[in-house]
Amino acid sequence: MAPSRASPPPLSSDTIGLTPDQLASFHENGYLIIPEYLSKQTCESLLSKTRTMLSDFSLADHPMTKFTTGDSEAEHVGDAYFLESGDKVRFFFEEDAFDKSTGQLNKPKERAINKIGHNLHGLIPEFGEVSHAGKIGRRNAAIARDLGYRDPRLLQSMVICKQPEIGGAVPPHQDNTFLYTNKPSAVGFWIALEDATVENGCLSFAPGSHKRAPVKERFVRKPDNSGTTFEKVEGDSRWPRNFDHEETERDEEYVLGEVKAGTLVLIHGNILHKSEKNLSQKGRIIYTFHCIEGEEVYDERNWLQIPSGPAAFTKLDGSGV
Repeated sequence: MAPSRASPPPLSSDTIGLTPDQLASFHENGYLIIPEYLSKQTCESLLSKTRTMLSDFSLADHPMTKFTTGDSEAEHVGDAYFLESGDKVRFFFEEDAFDKSTGQLNKPKERAINKIGHNLHGLIPEFGEVSHAGKIGRRNAAIARDLGYRDPRLLQSMVICKQPEIGGAVPPHQDNTFLYTNKPSAVGFWIALEDATVENGCLSFAPGSHKRAPVKERFVRKPDNSGTTFEKVEGDSRWPRNFDHEETERDEEYVLGEVKAGTLVLIHGNILHKSEKNLSQKGRIIYTFHCIEGEEVYDERNWLQIPSGPAAFTKLDGSGV
C-alpha cells in the first residue's frame, strides 16, 4: 500500500465553499481531505452525544440486526428494522460482537455497535448542526454548490463506530451503488470525530477511480420487500460521463487516508474506497452524511426510503430546513 499523500491546506475560518485548488483536487482524485473542519469542542460534543446514545438504547425490543459489510455475494442486512430506518435513528451491530456458538453478545452493547443511522441529521440536533443547519450547514451547502449540485438533498446520516478489536473491514465499494440516482450523483461528507489511523482502520482510496470505474450494480429492495439484493446497472453509469477512456479491469493502488479528529473528507460517489478491520485497542468514531442531486430520479427500488418520498429529503441549501 502506498504511503499517505500530503493533505491540502485547511480552509481558513472565513472561507466559504472550496478553493479552486481544492475543487481541482477533488475532480482529479475523487476525494478531498480538509483538515480542521470541525473544532475540537464540536468533536467532543458529538462524541459525548454518541456515547450517551450508545449507553441509553435498549436491548429489550431490539432485533439484534447486524450490519454486514461483505461483497455482493454475501447475504446483506434487509430486515424491517433496517429497511424502515430512513426516517429513524437505529442501532446496528458488528458481526463479530456475537459469540458464534451461542449467538449471544460477547461485548458490552456500547462496544458492539457498528453504526447508528439513518436520520441523525433530522432527529438529533447536535448532528443536524454539522450537516444542514447553522453556520456549518451553510458551509456544507456552499461546498455542494461548488461541486455542481443544483438541488442538493441530504438523504442519510450515520455515526460509524470502528470498534476496538472487532471493527469490521469494509471491502472496496462505491457509494453510488447504495444511493443510486439516474444518473449517479452521490457525494459523501465524512467527518472524523476521533483520529483515524492505519492501526484503527482508516479509509483508503483508489485515486482517480471515479473517472474509470462505472457503477455496475445497485443495492435494492427485493420485489417482495423481504430484504435486499444487488441489481445489475445497465448502460453508462460513470459520473461525470465526459471522460474519453475505455473501461478496463485493473488492480487499483490504494492510498491511505489517515486523518486527525475534525477532518472532513469529501468522497465522490464513484470512487473506490475501503477500510481494514480494526484489530487495535482504540476505536474510531466518525459522522457521515450523503447528498444526492434532487433533480435526478431516486426510485422506489432503492433500499433507503422515507414515508413521504424522496421529494422530502432534507435540502442542503443553507436554510437549515
